[in-house]
Amino acid sequence: MHHTVHIPLSERAYDVRIGPGLLEKAGALIAEKLRPTRVLLVTDSNVAKHDYVDSVMQSLKAQGVACHTFIFQAGEASKSLYTYEKILDTCTGFSLYSGDALIALGGGVTGDLTGFAAATYRRGIAYAQMPTTLLAAVDASVGGKTGVNLPAGKNLAGAFWQPSLVITDTDTFNTLPPEEYANGMAECLKHGVLFDEGLFASLEHGGPVSAAQVARNVELKRACVLADERDTGRRRLLNLGHTLGHAIEKVSDYTIPHGAAVGLGMVMISRVFCPAIVDRLCAALESNRLPTHCEYSIQELFSALEQDKKRAGNNITIVVPLKIGECELRTMPMSELKRLLEEKV
Repeated sequence: MHHTVHIPLSERAYDVRIGPGLLEKAGALIAEKLRPTRVLLVTDSNVAKHDYVDSVMQSLKAQGVACHTFIFQAGEASKSLYTYEKILDTCTGFSLYSGDALIALGGGVTGDLTGFAAATYRRGIAYAQMPTTLLAAVDASVGGKTGVNLPAGKNLAGAFWQPSLVITDTDTFNTLPPEEYANGMAECLKHGVLFDEGLFASLEHGGPVSAAQVARNVELKRACVLADERDTGRRRLLNLGHTLGHAIEKVSDYTIPHGAAVGLGMVMISRVFCPAIVDRLCAALESNRLPTHCEYSIQELFSALEQDKKRAGNNITIVVPLKIGECELRTMPMSELKRLLEEKV
């Protein structure tokens, strides 16, 4: 069954299409919404091993849209200014103009890179998100955050640039490695902890996610984006687990993937501020093949937090669970957060 979630951002409104078999329909959907003459499809070396690229390219060609591909080495290390520049060079080499478009076919790294290129190439051209991972489908593909990492930390160069269309073919989840699927489950559980105890309950015992559950996650994120598109207020709730999660990623040299790190971040912050939910949260993470114990010291993690975007001087804003389904933003001195974590984690 297919689902459509509409993101009503006035002239930047777009639809998120969710369901099986959508890759073969991508050309028609993109041609109808974006009306490009040429498209650059950006993907990584893992996605390129499957027939997804051919499916999308054939569907575009059937609509009379010329398509070129850019394939980069899969992994967080490629989310860099170097890869971003190569995408822009390819745009100029393929003669993409203002009325043309980019397509991000892949996970969150692909979406962030492609979106940032779209935001800045010729001062902004259209792009479509086509997430092939559960994590990207429920998180990075929706909301318009784009960017790349700098040596000092994650996502320190970027822009807000909304896609013109999101196409989520849930069949692509069937080829995900178990650990990558688990990463997506961490973000789904995060949305449940934040806003929807019923969603959390439907996910906490593990098992495959339905298209309807993906759509529910997108609806929850939509509410945050509509209330706070530029991430200055309510949308910051979506950072639950991310302050410590990003630090864990960096300290591990990105060997611990994003979803697993966010799950660990949720556990650690809950131990300090809402211990009543820790056992249930840990059980849910374990049922979904996610870790619950962080091997790094608080000192190591705080060294990695020096460039965190959520810092303001010596203070940092964190997301604190009150119960499953309700959280709040809380600003405190970095030193106080460190002291509490050292005492209780």
